[in-house]
Amino acid sequence: MAKNPITSPLADADRDAVGAILQATLVDLVDLSLIGKQAHWNVIGKNFRSVHLQLDELVVLARNAADQVAERAAALGVTPDGTAKTIAASSGVQEIETGWLKEEQVVTSITSSLGSLIARMRTRIEETDKHDLVSQDLLIGITQELEQAHWMWQAQSA
Repeated sequence: MAKNPITSPLADADRDAVGAILQATLVDLVDLSLIGKQAHWNVIGKNFRSVHLQLDELVVLARNAADQVAERAAALGVTPDGTAKTIAASSGVQEIETGWLKEEQVVTSITSSLGSLIARMRTRIEETDKHDLVSQDLLIGITQELEQAHWMWQAQSA
């Protein structure tokens, strides 16, 4: 195996632990963006336009966050893997139904997906405290954005 061309400021064990956390986060965020687009293309109903636009906002959030996570992993000497095969095999984000989806279904599904992702993110924040505060700070910022989005999705059905 070739020597890693990117050196890490972290000890090997810390790099490996944080790398696994960042990879799991990357997978969830890429999948969230794909699910958001799937729903965006298939949402129907009286509130179609507002949900359709809100889904675009969620996709932008997820894609930007995924890029930040992947670049943090790379900066630590960990190669990020955002391939479709990896996403399909290891995402923790719940699937969304295919076909036309009433806006109520979309709101319920996205709200639930965000809630479970936030719970995983908070666990990851705790885990990175032991290994890398810079990565922890990144995860805190992303979680803050996800929590704001979660609130806005919950407000749709309140």
